[in-house]
Amino acid sequence: MRVLVHGSELAAATAAAALSWVGHRVVWLPHADFPWTSLRRADWLRREPHLLAQLEEGLANGSLRLLGAAAEAGPAAPEVVWLSLSPAQRGDLAPLLGALAADGETERVLVNNSTFPVGETDRLEAQLAGRGHAVALPDLLEEGRAWETFTRPGRWLLGCDHPAAEARMRELLRAFNRRSEVIQRMPRRAAELTKLAINGMLATRISYMNEIAGLADSLGVDVEFVRRGMGADPRIGYEYLYPGCGFGGPNFSRDLMRLADVQSASGRRSALLEQVLDINEHKKETLFRKLWAHFQGRLEGRTLAIWGAAFKPGTARIDHAPVLPLLRSLWAQGVRVRLHDPAALPALHAEVGEHPLLETFDGDPYEACRGADALMLVTEWKAYWSPDWPRLAELLGERLLLDGRNIYDPTWVAGQGLYYRGIGRRADP
Repeated sequence: MRVLVHGSELAAATAAAALSWVGHRVVWLPHADFPWTSLRRADWLRREPHLLAQLEEGLANGSLRLLGAAAEAGPAAPEVVWLSLSPAQRGDLAPLLGALAADGETERVLVNNSTFPVGETDRLEAQLAGRGHAVALPDLLEEGRAWETFTRPGRWLLGCDHPAAEARMRELLRAFNRRSEVIQRMPRRAAELTKLAINGMLATRISYMNEIAGLADSLGVDVEFVRRGMGADPRIGYEYLYPGCGFGGPNFSRDLMRLADVQSASGRRSALLEQVLDINEHKKETLFRKLWAHFQGRLEGRTLAIWGAAFKPGTARIDHAPVLPLLRSLWAQGVRVRLHDPAALPALHAEVGEHPLLETFDGDPYEACRGADALMLVTEWKAYWSPDWPRLAELLGERLLLDGRNIYDPTWVAGQGLYYRGIGRRADP
């Protein structure tokens, strides 16, 4: 199939690589704001397993062709146009849609793989002026596992109102739909809302579990017992019941804000969603409050080690990451920070600059702990899961470990001579 992929989002790069990999004739037009010369150096792309290698392989063997600008010659009458753009780029589509409407192809499918408002796929089809159909295919990729989630999907949500468009989409994705039926068709607006509703529900579960962790803290209860008891109930399950120091990420946060916008535009105020968002921002300060309590507010002049800045393991991004408000709070109290992260330091420096109270490390995590009073775990990279406990106890002046992801066993940590403070969990030496 002749496919034109437009956009510089992770979803666009993954679609271009995967569709060309299985034999489609793909032309990729990155957005002008982020051309290929910039994309190929982006840390978030280089950190995605297999993805950059697949893109370069497709470009080398000719199955993938790159356009530098819309004015260059693209595929003759593309059968599929795949859009993966950020919400801010919605207004840049008029020239492309105008060209598509004028080229005479009537069976084309326009794939909306972008985080646009509910109803945008209907508006995209209207702009085609009868030259093809538009479908919604919400972006369900997981950062850090983009190639795997595209090529071995658990599901595709296909918002489609035309049988011919569905048939073409099934052929486009046939190579990724062989083990079992993973395409769930529904009306376009339903698919757009479903994507937002899924992330809203996941955020609600996380926030509810964080509220329970706060209650457990105040009652002297280890929240891990509560989590296991809740997860064992078949009506609830274990997924997304892990308390922590807040969630972030470009897509998750953006979808929640988009859902809030949809609620507002419909005239329905969502007190629940507002609470979810408020709880998450509040939880990003949890580790700071625990540090404050342990040292009884005397923080000025102290040194803190932080492990992890990325919003989750496996990515180099820090969009809406808990580390950002945490750093602001620490610096406001005069705390010197020694921070280690294996991937996200370029993004961190781009966001906060060269702060006088910040020193960063991407090699040995223990170097960040040298001379520190306490260690704060913010991102649960696998390299942090099984530390050298005697070495940590020796390096940390006040022997305090603040676990923002509850990955350590409090009893074991206390047995190594450290004070443990987690989310709804604690133990003393």
